[in-house]
Amino acid sequence: MPKTDLILLHAPHVYDFRKVPQLYGPVSDLVLSTPIFEMYPVGLSSISEYLERNGFRTRIVNIAWRMLRDMRFDAEAFIKKLDAPVFGIDLHWMVHAHGSIEIAKIVKKYHPNSKIIFGGYSSSRFYKELIQYPEVDFVMRGDSTEEPMKQFIQAFLGGGAFSSVPNLVWKNAAGQVYENEFSYVPTNISHVMGNHYGTVVRQVLRYRDFTSVIPFKGWLKYPVTAVFTNRGCKYNCIFCSGARDAMPLFANRKQPAYRSAEDIFKDIKNISGITRGPILLVGDIRENGDERASKLLGLIKEHRVKNTLMFEAFNPMPPDFIKEMAQATPGFSLDMSPESHDPEVRKVSLGRSFSNEAMEDMIQAALENGASRVEIFYMIGLHKQDTKSVLDSVDYCEHLLQKFKADKRLFLFMGHQAPFMAPGSLAFEYPERYGFRLLYKTLEEHRQALTLPSWKFSLNYETQWLSRDEITDVTYESIARLTKLKAKYGQIPQALAGRQIERIERAKVLEAKIEELLNAGKRDEIAALRPEMDAINGFTASERLELEIPMGSIMRLRYFSALRNLLFGRRREKVTLDVSSDNS
Repeated sequence: MPKTDLILLHAPHVYDFRKVPQLYGPVSDLVLSTPIFEMYPVGLSSISEYLERNGFRTRIVNIAWRMLRDMRFDAEAFIKKLDAPVFGIDLHWMVHAHGSIEIAKIVKKYHPNSKIIFGGYSSSRFYKELIQYPEVDFVMRGDSTEEPMKQFIQAFLGGGAFSSVPNLVWKNAAGQVYENEFSYVPTNISHVMGNHYGTVVRQVLRYRDFTSVIPFKGWLKYPVTAVFTNRGCKYNCIFCSGARDAMPLFANRKQPAYRSAEDIFKDIKNISGITRGPILLVGDIRENGDERASKLLGLIKEHRVKNTLMFEAFNPMPPDFIKEMAQATPGFSLDMSPESHDPEVRKVSLGRSFSNEAMEDMIQAALENGASRVEIFYMIGLHKQDTKSVLDSVDYCEHLLQKFKADKRLFLFMGHQAPFMAPGSLAFEYPERYGFRLLYKTLEEHRQALTLPSWKFSLNYETQWLSRDEITDVTYESIARLTKLKAKYGQIPQALAGRQIERIERAKVLEAKIEELLNAGKRDEIAALRPEMDAINGFTASERLELEIPMGSIMRLRYFSALRNLLFGRRREKVTLDVSSDNS
């Protein structure tokens, strides 16, 4: 096996989730990963690509996916066989607070002389607490850590001084903690994410390990990829740790860093050479001005990208722009998160305002210009949102179904801020200002909450308008009502809707049993409910099925053919030319 300088590990939400009885609930119904949250952040592949480009050997290992894929997979035995002087573990989303620390303990158990470095949004937010864990040697702060990680690896392997590495928090042999200056916050990020998907392919060939880089369950069936258009944001959604006024609090970012149209398109082109799966452009491409957006659409149109491109709209897009998008990439997909039907609730939650009429005009223009799908997301647990307000949003969904004649390209979703309100977000940092009460505040409190037997008890907040019990109840009720509406208007089959409603009703009954046992101090008896939990957890929610863009059989065959060629060497020369830039 080739020598490796840095192994990047992604942990499950809880270790070992296969032994911990939990009712997951709808915590991941609106994302592509399962409740194990096996999808690793794109930062791992971006850091890996940057280090490889600078002469270091790296490897990504998705421990969460390997554990989920094979119930007999022995994570400890696998980690024991790994070999590297440094292991990197992401604590980006707070949902990995338990699993990441436990994986670090395993690494230290079998590799006591190796060092462990943490990174990610939540690592940056809780770095003071995180560095105190005996398993953690270093924490890298910030949202753009490719260059600091390069300097860190250079210092580590070359015997240099850690004190010169920007953004690094570290402790010496005596346990004394040092916080280096948080000085590396680039406003130009053209030097990163040059070909990170190609780097992942090279790692598959180098280590002969395809399983470890799979990003989430079902990816082989639905090979969606993401292209980031910026770091940071000019908008101020109170639940987002990447919001304008949140980023300075823990990532020291005072302004967004935008990728150029050329850099974004290069990413799209590199991905299209590997897969024909859908490509999600993360961030509204208009955020840095219409000129960049039009230039990007021009490049896409000129080079005839065949992948379905999925765009985000942070504000309603005008009809002329929708038309330009349709001409550049026919069959595009569009999604928007108005959060609530109520403009007043929306204004505080999003930090900006727009009318329902403007959004409806955008939906109309998208459907008329051949969009393959338009996705609209509503959330639960917002500022000034009570039970009636949540259910009124469901009623507004019926209005949309009626107005657009139940067009099957229109997808409507309802979810909640779960399992955690994001640490670092404005609502988390200033809960009283926005009418929230935090139930868990420290890293360790969140770690322990993740092991509780129901998603209800893992929730880290409640509001002035909704208690945790009420958030749970209205979440189940609103999802059930929306499911019935979708069946009524022919959006989903009646049979699927029936199974969804049955799942919800069974979950509500089980929630009551779990709470009764917890209140009676009989947590040990909850293990007996594991079969019921597993039966409910194993049901695939209709929302998850709706999130996937269908890939035709011919397209799927082309994808698997290309993947086979890449992985098993029938066209190795083409792999080198198309997806390798150097250090292959």
